[in-house]
Amino acid sequence: MWAPGAAGETREDGVTVHRAPGLFTPLGLVGLTRGLERCRRPRRLLLQYVPHAFGLKAMNLPFCAWFAARRQDERWVFFHEVVYPWHRGDPLRRQVLAGTTRLMVRLVAGAADRTFVSIPAWAEHLPAKSRRHTEWRPVPSNLPTEVDPSVVARVREELGTGPLLGHFGTYGAGTSGPLERVLVPLLSAHPRHRVLLLGRGSQSWLEGLARRRPELSPRLLARDSLPPTELAAHLQACELLIQPYPDGVSTRRGTTMASLALGRPLVTHTGHLTEPLWRELGAVELVEGTAPETLARAAERLLSQPEKLAALGARAAEVYRERFSLERTMEVLLNPAPSAEGERP
Repeated sequence: MWAPGAAGETREDGVTVHRAPGLFTPLGLVGLTRGLERCRRPRRLLLQYVPHAFGLKAMNLPFCAWFAARRQDERWVFFHEVVYPWHRGDPLRRQVLAGTTRLMVRLVAGAADRTFVSIPAWAEHLPAKSRRHTEWRPVPSNLPTEVDPSVVARVREELGTGPLLGHFGTYGAGTSGPLERVLVPLLSAHPRHRVLLLGRGSQSWLEGLARRRPELSPRLLARDSLPPTELAAHLQACELLIQPYPDGVSTRRGTTMASLALGRPLVTHTGHLTEPLWRELGAVELVEGTAPETLARAAERLLSQPEKLAALGARAAEVYRERFSLERTMEVLLNPAPSAEGERP
């Protein structure tokens, strides 16, 4: 495995991890090429594709051309994200970014021997030849799926008493407004309810909300940048997770997958990227549309029905094991590509 980071080589769970600063720059690619050539053939490269992760302001055409030129290797690509959205009337710099990311995708997907997408909608941006054989593979949780009950008990004791609502995310512009419009009425209507904010940026977001609504400040908690095991334990401590997304829940949402894997009840909503399976599986409390007020009412209904809340958590864990877990992902990767188009996860 090669990834950006401070230069060095480590063994992690039996995997050799090579880290290098500037890995995807032209100079970094020279070192990457040398490293790959030291590995015996046949070689299979699996690229986790997120354009913003490659640097050069998400317009790293040299890296995509390098990957496309690796004809001596078998090349697989997992498209977690694909292109920057293109809207008429956008500033020129955004149009350049949107156009460049589309060219990058054509270079990479056109050269790939096997392609995967985290949501079916991404396949629409791939070349027609690639699209016909692209496989849909949801993103598994990247947190531990089991937590020592004593650790969860310790976290609950540290957090104090009272019903605990949770949110796990990055607190970007697309979610911060809707999240506030869901949480404020819930906290205002229920004086014992508290909110635990998890993920990078949670402390800063909490401070902003506390300035706007100082009366809620004593019931706002945040844990910013926890290590994986601690983060999983804090998620497990929540009675209900509230997860608004600007484009709706989908199988690329690692925050949703982490919650399902831990058997946490979750309320969320649909959007233009939401797959039909979320309506079919019953793994989350699903609200149609993105109105924060509707999400708040759904959360309130769930909190008043403890039996339904527990059943929802049990169903979440069951669906994750059967459909979304890392084991299911490995089954797909280790088996030949299916001939049928549009494979279900």
